[in-house]
Amino acid sequence: MRRLRSPLVILLLVIPLVGLLLLISDGPAPKLPAPPEDAPRAVVALGDSTLSGEGAGDYEPGTNGENGNWCHRSTKAMINKLSVPDIAKTFNLACSGARAANLVDRPQHNEGPQVPKLLEIARQYRIAAVVVQVGANDEPGFSSVVKDCAEAWLRSNVTGCSGALATGWGERVDKMVPKVAAALKAIRAGMRENGYPDASYQLVVQSYAAPVGRTVVHSLRNLGGCPFRGGDLEWVQDKAVGELAAGLRTAAAAADARFLDLSRAGMGREACSTSGTGDGEWFTRLKISWKDLSDEARSAHAMQESFHPNAAGHEQFARCLSQFLQTSDKAAACVADTERNLRPVPGAAIGARAAK
Repeated sequence: MRRLRSPLVILLLVIPLVGLLLLISDGPAPKLPAPPEDAPRAVVALGDSTLSGEGAGDYEPGTNGENGNWCHRSTKAMINKLSVPDIAKTFNLACSGARAANLVDRPQHNEGPQVPKLLEIARQYRIAAVVVQVGANDEPGFSSVVKDCAEAWLRSNVTGCSGALATGWGERVDKMVPKVAAALKAIRAGMRENGYPDASYQLVVQSYAAPVGRTVVHSLRNLGGCPFRGGDLEWVQDKAVGELAAGLRTAAAAADARFLDLSRAGMGREACSTSGTGDGEWFTRLKISWKDLSDEARSAHAMQESFHPNAAGHEQFARCLSQFLQTSDKAAACVADTERNLRPVPGAAIGARAAK
């Protein structure tokens, strides 16, 4: 009989515990932190120089080299030029030179990573959209590519820069894809932890436009404008930005993000595509800050603004992004209309490529 009593006693003790657990599990889940329902709606930008406003001038105080901060956040950046109904505030957290890791957990220019700042904003405002443009400074090193191509012209290298770059470009883009995907997933995870289901806001990934192309005026292929060889200009326009866009679309898909392709957004409006002072162009030409060049602490950044979208370019990119945010299209490409203004065209985005 003793052997029977022990299991019975255990069973009598377990049954109430099971009932208690069932009661607990049926109760409401703990409420996640989130801003009040009536909090002002906001759009936040995370990324690198193209989104921060590098090249557009009029930089926010504290981001133009002060205390080593070269984020170059412009008041004229596209995020500040959005026109979307019911958006009360825009925040520009993008920083020139940022890589994917600078979004998640790596500080930059004496600032902390960008995603934790996003989450601080998410607790005060109702986030309607998070716009991300990053990856070019990771393995592709796009700014270094432009520099290498300029050096090839300076050295009169008849083969240019594109020959050596083209063979490994796809591999460099493939190595970038998982890093950008990881950053996007970190955004998703952080937003969920702060009371934002994936469907409650838009996560948009943008690709990059070609700052130069085959339309460069021949007389401007020098230090006064765009010192590049013809073959290199064609490679940047026809191959480099397209493959970069395809890689970023793959990364966006991994986080179920929307994708806005800018790879053809600047066609005919690139730096040095017109003669004269450059009116009508959407990108800065070679620009040297002679004042910074004479200052040892700032000299390394004297040409930092070169070949980035200018204020006019940011206006047009903002026009396209504003319209895209008001659609439900999963992907679109910014393409000029008959009036030469950019608009999002669904189905025209570069296709995704498999990451190796």
